[in-house]
Amino acid sequence: MLGPVETRSVSPVFVGRTAELATLRDALARADAAEPQALLLGGEAGVGKTRLVEEFAAAAAGRGAVVAVGGCVEIGADGLPFAPFSAALRALRDALPEAFADAAAGQEEELARLLPDLGEAGAGRHDEQGMARLFELTARLLERVAADHTVVLVLEDLHWADASTRHLLAYLLRTLRAGRLLVLASYRSDDIHRRHPLRPLLAELDRLRTVRRIELARFTREEACRQIAGILAAEPDPARVDEIYERSDGNAFFIEELAVATCQGNCTGLTDSLRDLLLVRVEALPERAQRVARIVAEGGSTVEYRLIAAVARLAEDDLIEALRAAVGANILTVTPAGDGYRFRHSLVREAVADDLLPGERSRLNRRYAEALEADPTLVPADARVMRLASYWYHAHDAAKALPAVLAAAVVARRRHAYTEQLGLLERAMELWDNAPAEVRAALRPVDYAEVYPPCGCDPATTPLRYLDLMAEAAVAGRFGGERERALKITKRALRLLEEDPDPLRAAWFWVQRSRLVQAQARGDGWQELATAQELVRGLPPSEVHAEVLAVVANWSMQHRPGPEALAAAERAVEYARMVGARETELHALLTLGGLTVESGDPEAGLAQMRQVLRDTLAEGVHPVAGRAYVNLPSALRSVGRDREAVPLLREGIEFCRRYGLLDSGAWAWGNLSEALYALGHWDEAAEAAAHATRVGHSAKPRAGGALRLAHLALAHGDLAEAARQLATARSWYGTHDPRPQQSLPLIRTAVGIAAAEGRTDDVRALVLPVLDAGFPPGTHRYGWPLLLAAATAEADARVLPAARPGRAEILDRLSTAVRTLTTGVPLWQAHSRWARAELLRAEGRDTIETWAPVVAAFECLDRPYDLARVRHRLAGALLAEGGDDERDRAVELLRLAAAVAEHLKARPLADTVARLAQRARLTLGGGKRRDPAADPAAAFGLTSRERDVLGLVAAGRTNRQIAEELFISPKTASVHVSNILGKLGVSGRGEAAAVAHRLGLLMAGTPAAERSE
Repeated sequence: MLGPVETRSVSPVFVGRTAELATLRDALARADAAEPQALLLGGEAGVGKTRLVEEFAAAAAGRGAVVAVGGCVEIGADGLPFAPFSAALRALRDALPEAFADAAAGQEEELARLLPDLGEAGAGRHDEQGMARLFELTARLLERVAADHTVVLVLEDLHWADASTRHLLAYLLRTLRAGRLLVLASYRSDDIHRRHPLRPLLAELDRLRTVRRIELARFTREEACRQIAGILAAEPDPARVDEIYERSDGNAFFIEELAVATCQGNCTGLTDSLRDLLLVRVEALPERAQRVARIVAEGGSTVEYRLIAAVARLAEDDLIEALRAAVGANILTVTPAGDGYRFRHSLVREAVADDLLPGERSRLNRRYAEALEADPTLVPADARVMRLASYWYHAHDAAKALPAVLAAAVVARRRHAYTEQLGLLERAMELWDNAPAEVRAALRPVDYAEVYPPCGCDPATTPLRYLDLMAEAAVAGRFGGERERALKITKRALRLLEEDPDPLRAAWFWVQRSRLVQAQARGDGWQELATAQELVRGLPPSEVHAEVLAVVANWSMQHRPGPEALAAAERAVEYARMVGARETELHALLTLGGLTVESGDPEAGLAQMRQVLRDTLAEGVHPVAGRAYVNLPSALRSVGRDREAVPLLREGIEFCRRYGLLDSGAWAWGNLSEALYALGHWDEAAEAAAHATRVGHSAKPRAGGALRLAHLALAHGDLAEAARQLATARSWYGTHDPRPQQSLPLIRTAVGIAAAEGRTDDVRALVLPVLDAGFPPGTHRYGWPLLLAAATAEADARVLPAARPGRAEILDRLSTAVRTLTTGVPLWQAHSRWARAELLRAEGRDTIETWAPVVAAFECLDRPYDLARVRHRLAGALLAEGGDDERDRAVELLRLAAAVAEHLKARPLADTVARLAQRARLTLGGGKRRDPAADPAAAFGLTSRERDVLGLVAAGRTNRQIAEELFISPKTASVHVSNILGKLGVSGRGEAAAVAHRLGLLMAGTPAAERSE
């Protein structure tokens, strides 16, 4: 518009930053090799971040990369949510239109929330995962575009980022796994005070090994000298360099300002006040140019030329002359698109804006708002509503600001920018009492609120109420993760409802509080739900009544499954049908199906759950379908039908990925891991569990993945990894909301680790509180594995003297629990027989007749690892009988068990099978022979049998116990002990054990390995 204008203050020479550029170039090379990169560039204001980014971007473009730049707006929450991503995606679409169109195909309606150029954003669905769905689609879009092109995504001025932008960036950097993509985000480090919202994000990103931080330092004196020389186009006077460097303290922007002041002879510019330094060149402009600069400073990060003209009210020639003066003085710059202006540096804009008088600021904002209302085409359509709301709000005109702010909140909601929506709704509540009554009376819920706490009124004709704003704000806070703010809003709303009772509205707010309390780790949410249930009791059927019953039923299924939960689910279905609340009905039907399975009628329950899945897919109720893809396979797994669950889970994972149902997808990955574990596909199970820890939006599904990794590590014999993953699962689950489906598997894994380490007292300390509490109806699927782990631990510890105190009591308690737990399906019956057999083994009373039915039960199930374990037990019983036929059968069972253990890399099982075969002098084949030269026992002349006996002596066994374990007579055991003492040259069993430990004559981990199943 103005033609070329001299930019004298900017040095044509790029100074320093060698190490930083090397880091960026290395990241670009890695991105070129399809290794996604993420870098954070921090530095104080004016230190040179933008110049460094520009230099790198130019170099990257020169190497063929596509550079897409987006900047955060300085007016923060008043600006368009996701502004930097919107700008960057627009640039990416312009650069690669075909690749972008292919990558966005089929998801344009959802992605339009970020990039309105793609069309009208659909009404969509608003829930806790709405923003996560958008984030997942955005990440996948970038991965697909960057599959064949190196893409550099630059996000500038992150310190001004809105909350939605911060959340999206965190998600992107956490989940990127593929593509030739480099993400570079810059921020002002000196602005990040203790309570700055960017600080938690930076701390989170620091924990990611995939993110690198670059901190840009100030210039050295030598670098400052080179910069000044570039600006002056001559070698500067050393004394002047010293003065400028001292005043600027090496800040690149201040060096520029001081150098220009010197060049122009303005020695008075060398002031102690940095603010005065920033304003000195503005104040040197002609009066009209100063006025235009003040107008632009209050208009936003970038202000369109036509909007400036409307607000300035100058003749066109006068306006252009003023703009030319400001651009010529390097105060303003023309935008890349050539349709507007912005300050060359935000520090100058901030100084000019801060210099405005309060009345001057509000007057300018009113002019902006009036101009925009008179001609909406002055700004881009996607920014119009937000800009208008900001202008009217800062003009302090409540009558105009209230509807404008509410309209902006609707736009934020449509974009899934729930945190920004919440901020705008809080502004609306602030403005409410100051707005004239006639303005409030003209507002309608149908226009501004999606959440309608029922009041028996038509939302299209009834005026909007303050409680409607509170309801909308509470939900926005919950969806956007601002749960503390949402809790405060619900508390205020319930106080208002005490003064003006409305049971349905109050019940609705109590349900919101229940969800928020659980999400904030303040409790399990039952007290709030019970209050809501009491409020609707006796009222006619309504949507709120149906929702309360459905939420209560779902809560009960997870916490207290049983007849009461079943009844609540049935009532929820009935009420939802009466009022036509179809989605609530489908949720309640799914809960009812799961409770029916757990109540002992699996076929009826599974049939109902399958019908819900079919209906939700046909009707497009995606969130309920995602939940069905989790709950139906889980119910199949609970009755031992893992092979049937696996394809359904894989189908569900793809469904959840397609529709951005991240939490449902994470739960499905966890369930898939557990099913694959049962079926003996442990490598795939580990991969699935790892997916569960990464893709979940909430902590609990990620905790489930960690718990499954812990159980796998335990089965592999890696106790350290098992303990680490168990601790991770516990931290993600938290302690505020214990649920049997989480707490019982946690305890089961902890029992396995403690038993493997020989900590019998810890095993009992874990199990006894569970036995005291009992197993509520519907928890048997989690109770049986725990009882089995406890019984196995007691049986393995039978020969340890330290385990004898308290054994009788714990065995009696376990036997009682085993007798009372449900056995309604073959899997549970098999677990019951196994647990009873382990309890008999704990008393030394197990026989072939004890274990044969257990093996038979598991041979009918598709669980190879469990079958291998009970085959090993049956083999031990057969060898105890001592007959040739029994020995032959034992050999075959042990071979089968060893093959499974080897295939699964189940080291504890492999070790116990090998030791049993060794003690019984059996050859299983396929094993490696011990190298005598590497065996320290050979130096003492110990035979293989004497080595076995020595291991048991060191473990504290008596001769009778040694005889039982090695299938020999006590007299033979005594002879072996005497021979060992002689060969070792010691006088007693204690010395023999000490020598064995010192010289490493024992098999590593003998006692612990036997207890680690």
